[in-house]
Amino acid sequence: MVAIPSRHKSLVLLAGVILLQVLLLAVQIKRDSQGRLIRVWTVGAISPFQRAGANGVGSIRGIWNHYFALQNTSRDNEQLRRENDALKLQITQLQSKAAEADRLAGLLNFRKLHMEVPMVGARVIGASAGTASQTIDIDRGERDGIKRNMGVITPDGVVGKVIESYANSAQVLLLTDKDSGVGALLTESRIQSPVGGTGEPLLSMKYVPNDDTVNNGEHVVTSGMDRIFPRDLPVGTIVEVKPANPFKQIRVRPAANLERLEEVIVLLTLHPLELRTESESVSQQIPAPNAAVKTPAARP
Repeated sequence: MVAIPSRHKSLVLLAGVILLQVLLLAVQIKRDSQGRLIRVWTVGAISPFQRAGANGVGSIRGIWNHYFALQNTSRDNEQLRRENDALKLQITQLQSKAAEADRLAGLLNFRKLHMEVPMVGARVIGASAGTASQTIDIDRGERDGIKRNMGVITPDGVVGKVIESYANSAQVLLLTDKDSGVGALLTESRIQSPVGGTGEPLLSMKYVPNDDTVNNGEHVVTSGMDRIFPRDLPVGTIVEVKPANPFKQIRVRPAANLERLEEVIVLLTLHPLELRTESESVSQQIPAPNAAVKTPAARP
């Protein structure tokens, strides 16, 4: 073993003390940092799995919530669809009632204008199914004074005539039927000629010579010569005029909507009538300017 000189012993002892302190400090630092390093390593190793697990659970939760959300949305949509259908039905019913109110108001107004004319309102309860005959059934009959050959109209114009009357109902032959007809005249030229049905939506004005002038758009009214309808009831409008042999071929669009009848008026008389227009009715209700006004006599 090599002997250490005495002069260097103090230096070796000092160096040993310093080295021991450094080692002790290193051990202390190692102990403090070892736990932190272990934690860091542990967290670093576990974190990817934690993130993956968290993402997986979040995805599953999102899919689950989305599924139930879709289920709730589907139920809500179905509920909204049912409510929408119910509202559409209510709107249709209200529109139908409004249209019926307008038609009834028109009938009532027509009735007020002609209080002196015996007539009765009726509802259409049936219609012919075939094309051979065009008829409608109404809910009024003999008990209401309805008889055969009585005229049937609407405020818009002529409908037809009664061909059968029963106790509580009646059958009406429409103006468009091949066997139907009405005495008519043109409002401008005053040419008189019967108008009859053709089995189609348009009517035919018959027996008008080719020399007579008939214009499209001219109005056709009743002449009163058939002793069924009063004079000047609207029959229709000229829509087509063609020369033919021996008479003109004239097509008339009916004034009344014969394809959508719901309420009609039956004239309860077979005698000629005079129907007034609304302006004539109002003028008759206004007293003349020079009419004498009776005043009550003074009491004694």
